[in-house]
This record gives sequence, C-alpha cells and structure tokens, in this order.
Amino acid sequence: MPEFARLGGWVMALLVLIGLQTPLRAQPAPGSNVAVSLLPGASEAPAGASIPVAIVMKPKPGWHGYWKNPGDAGAEATIAWDLPKGVTVGALRYPVPERLIVAGIMNYVYEHEHALLTELTVAADVAPGTRLPLGAKLDFLACTDKICVPESAQVSMDIVAGAAGRPPVKDPRFDAFEAAMPKPLGVDGRFVVENGRARIGIPLPATLAVADPYFFPLDYGSLDHSAVQTVSRAGDLLIVETKAGPNAAGLATIAGLLTIGKGQGLLLTARPGMVPAAGEPIGATGGQKAGGPGVIVAALAGAILGGLLLNIMPCVFPILSLKALSLAKAGADEGGARREALAYTAGVVLVCLALGGILLGLRAGGAAVGWAFQLQDPRVILVLLLLVTGIGLNLAGLFELPAIGGGSRLAGRSGAQGAFWTGALAAFVATPCTGPFMGAALGAALVLPTAAALAIFAGLGLGLALPFLLLGLVPALRRRLPKPGAWMNRLRRILSIPMFLTALGLAWILGRQAGVDAMALGLGAALLLALGLWWVGVRQGRPRAWLPLAPALAAALAAMLIVPLEAPAGAKAQPVLQGEMFSDEKLAALRSQGRPVFLYFTADWCITCKVNEKGVLARSEVAKSFTSRNVAVLAGDWTRGDAAIGRFLAEHGRSGVPLYLYYAPGQEAKILPQILTVGDLTGLGT
Repeated sequence: MPEFARLGGWVMALLVLIGLQTPLRAQPAPGSNVAVSLLPGASEAPAGASIPVAIVMKPKPGWHGYWKNPGDAGAEATIAWDLPKGVTVGALRYPVPERLIVAGIMNYVYEHEHALLTELTVAADVAPGTRLPLGAKLDFLACTDKICVPESAQVSMDIVAGAAGRPPVKDPRFDAFEAAMPKPLGVDGRFVVENGRARIGIPLPATLAVADPYFFPLDYGSLDHSAVQTVSRAGDLLIVETKAGPNAAGLATIAGLLTIGKGQGLLLTARPGMVPAAGEPIGATGGQKAGGPGVIVAALAGAILGGLLLNIMPCVFPILSLKALSLAKAGADEGGARREALAYTAGVVLVCLALGGILLGLRAGGAAVGWAFQLQDPRVILVLLLLVTGIGLNLAGLFELPAIGGGSRLAGRSGAQGAFWTGALAAFVATPCTGPFMGAALGAALVLPTAAALAIFAGLGLGLALPFLLLGLVPALRRRLPKPGAWMNRLRRILSIPMFLTALGLAWILGRQAGVDAMALGLGAALLLALGLWWVGVRQGRPRAWLPLAPALAAALAAMLIVPLEAPAGAKAQPVLQGEMFSDEKLAALRSQGRPVFLYFTADWCITCKVNEKGVLARSEVAKSFTSRNVAVLAGDWTRGDAAIGRFLAEHGRSGVPLYLYYAPGQEAKILPQILTVGDLTGLGT
C-alpha cells in the first residue's frame, strides 16, 4: 500500500490546514504605547437586536494597561461614545487580568493584547441599510515598571443596520475575545471580616482542579491588594483568606474574580455569612493542582486504554486486520516485522501529536474547540468519504495495491513507508469517537502544561498502535496468527463491508452538516472516484495505469471547493428524547425551577453518541421514567462546533463528546458514563 498510504498522508496534511484562516487585524491608533482599535462583531446589526463590539488594546513590549480595579496603582480606562440616534452601548467587560508586583505594590494589569467587550444595540425603528458611524474616545494609563503615561485614543468604525430578525454574521475573532472573559459563578459566596482579616467562602465542587487560584477584588479597598492570599478547601467550599482592606468593615458585598487556571476566571459576589476556618491547602487531597503527578499518570493511563479500544471501530479494525495479515505473509523476517511495527506506531503517534498540538494552539488562541475538531468542517468529511470509499474498493478487489496485496517486503523501505502512512491514516479516521477512558483523559490534557498535554495525546496514539506494535515486537504472538492461504482474500472482501458502511455514515454526516445537496455532491464525487479506480483496475500492470484517475481526483477537488459549509435553515438537530436544545440560559432557568435536568452533548460524527442515542436514549422505558419524574431534557449538538458548548465542555473537564450530565434539584451536575445503559438513566434520582 505505499502509493495509497503516501497519498493518504498528503490528504491528511491538507485536511489539517482546512479552515485555519489568518484573521485580519483591526487597524490600531498610531503613535501610542498601547495601540487601540474598535472592532465590530458583525458588519450588520439587525434592528431591535445587539452585536458585540471590542476595544482591542495591544501594549508595546514592556508596557501594560489596567483592569477595572487597577490595584494599588494605576487607573481604570474611561470611554466616551459618539453614537448616532437609535444606537446604545452597554458597560465594558474586562478579560481575566494578570498580577504585576512593582516595588512591593500590587497591580492588576494586561501585559499582552486584549479586548474590552460591550454590546451595541440598534433600535427597532432604525431602517435597514442605514449607515451608522460610531466613534469613541478612550482615556487610559499606559505604564512600564518605571514610568506611567496618560494616553488617549480616538477610534471609529461604521456598521449598517440590518433587517429585524435576520441573524448577524459574527466575526470569528470574537470567540477568542469571549473565551478570555471570566464566567459568572452563578451562586453567591460568603465572607466574614474578623480581626482585620477577610475570609471568603466560594462554592466550588471539590472535583474541580484549580491552578494558582487568586481572588481579584472588584471594589478598591475591600481587600488589601498587596497582602498574601492563602487558599484552602473545605469540601465543596474554596476558602480565600487575606488581610482586609480599609473599606471592608460594614460592606454588604465583596465582588470579585477568582482565577482557577491560566486565563480562566469566575465572577462572583460574596455576602456576609459563616465561613469555616481554613481547610486543606490547595494541592492536598480534594484540591490537587492541575498538572500534579497523579493527574498526569491517571490521564495518561486513560488515554492509552482509550486508544486501545479505538481499534474495534469499524473504520480502524479493517486496517489493523490487514496489517496483521501482512505480518502473517512475511514469514520469519523478524527485523522487517519490527521495523514495520515501529513505523506504523510512529505514524499513529505523530498524527495524534499533530492533532493534539493544533488543538492546543487553537484553544490558546481562544477558539472553543475540542477533540475531533476537524470533523466539524464539511470539506474534511467529504475528503474522508472519498478516502474511505477508495480503501473499501481496494479491499473489495476492484484494484490492487502492493502492500495490501502482500507483495511488498517488510524489510524494504517501501514496507516501512507504507506502514507509517497506514498508521497515520488509522489515527486520523479514528478521531470521530471519544470512547471509554478517553473523555476524562483528553479533558485533563486541556488544562495540563503543554508538555504533559502532548504526552497524553502521544499516549492515545500509543494505545491505538499497541496491538500491531506487540505483533511486530513479540514473535510468539505472530506465530499464533493463522497460516496464509486463500482465506485471506475472502477476509479482505469481508473487511470491505465495514469500510463501505463507514463511507455511508460519512455521507449521512455530510448531509446533516451541510444539507442534502452536499450529500448528493459527496455521493457523486464518490461515484466518479469509483469509476476512475475501476478503470485503473482494468489497466492494472500497464504503463501509466493511474492516468485515468486524474479526472476523478480533479472532480473530487472541485467538489471539495464548492461543498456548502452551512446547513440549510431549519435543519437543526432535534433531541432524541422529548426536550429542548441546550443553552446556558435554559439550563439556569430549569434549575431555578427546581426541576431535575438531564443534559447531553452529541455530534453526528461521534459513533459513541449515536450508539447511545439509538440503543438507550430512544428506549421507551427511559422516556417513561423521565416523564414520570418530570425530568427536563436538554441536548447540545456539537456537529458543526459551537463556542458556548466548547466552553461548557471544558468547564466540566471534557474536550469532546459525548458528555452526559444529570442535575438533581439543588445539586451540582453528576457526570454519567460515556457508554450508557438503560439502568443508568431509569435509576437517576432514586
């Protein structure tokens, strides 16, 4: 399979680049130590609706700006808007700040590019097509560790009023801006001031790992900014203790922002109440920091086990089986067997590392993406459909390739190359699923240091490659393989069936993502590819036998360029159980009513999700059980990616789907197994 595997490698390299576009940056105001620009979240703002607006600030190296509460020095930025009639803006929202101590003085600052966000609302009576020029004057303080300079920036932009009810086309850069914003905790904390010390109790599940927690007070004088903060746990309560500020006595509330990891924060308000004495220091039992040895070892073990289980997927098992058959045909060539096993493993691990590295890079840029992020693009699904179709036709005997036919020598260079690209292909087509053990492991990878996170992704690849690696390295296992014979050709034909079923599933996913036109386009491209490969099979052995495939590949490329990227209006997925589509607001409303809530997240390309939905969620006894107990059902569809869902998954320690949660009245979420049973659901709340 060298030629075909090499082609698969180039295809996967192309897939990695699909959809990764370099965004245009807003033009900064010149001549300042902090460049400022005004950026609309959409070019049109529907009448009677709102769009986000960002004030993007980029300090020069060595300079910084300030948070809403600047700390013991500095100043909050102020803004004066120049708005046309019918346009209003809300208050500014600030991203999670950083701490900077200069000569013992605590500053709450931004040393890197950041964006302040607000909402711009257009009145309902503004006529569509009206040009709306907006201006703002921002006054702020720009500082280094030695000097501070008051600065001003005059910025402007134009938007157009859109038709009422027409959703605006959002600027994708705003996903990164929103990801940098702190999230509301949703419940109040408690605080007590005694003997000049303030102790704040913050409700936070004991299972939630936090790293370098710090409480930024929003109100100047409520806490001593420069004092050391000690953080501990008492069950589901995080306790912050520090020196009280000069204005702490008699305060009705202490509002602030709690950081729980790099760039991650929670907004909360604490009210007077009982707070227990300090509990277990963070880093001890119940409060282990992200990145602790125990977390890394557990996540690595889960990744290896999860990768091992991926081998039974219908699109991976035939590839693994054929590689095992190639070893059976190789006879006693021990050195070649080891080389091919190691090459296959290298292909698997490197693809998992590449996908993991891209995922970490995208998340570092603020994109709320998770594992199998590439499958949220219809062009990727189309290319995979054609690739799997080609593999299926090869297994069915329509045309021959040396590595699958068994004619290559394992010890030869081409055998190792074929094994490498076969492993790379197996890893890539295995990504749609987050199986048992994988969910928590990959979720942990997203909060671990980069080196540890990449080790988790490498562990996933090692688990996926482990069966073939053991066959190549352990002669006793190879000796247990069946003897070569005519049965191997029959098995090849049988193994084409799961590949064709996978192709059919990919066509269905394409239709779900981008509509029936996209599915018809994909099936048409697959038919042209099949005709081209049939012609290649007829000419097998002749000079330039691959030439007839060129028109089919050109047609496939054209299909990839014109495939619709959005589903038609009204094509939204509906929950399997009677319920509603997920939103943070809907979940909060249902919980405030005291109703039990079952919340699940799915995607059309997630095999585990579909098995659970057809085999468990669609069962009548589950529906009856939920109805009898008035359980509300919310479903989140992540097929095409959704920033809100991506952030919600990350908050619950997951990087992909499925995720199943149950909220009993007045309690925090219970995470259910990724492989569901009817008993798991009918027994909830009992």
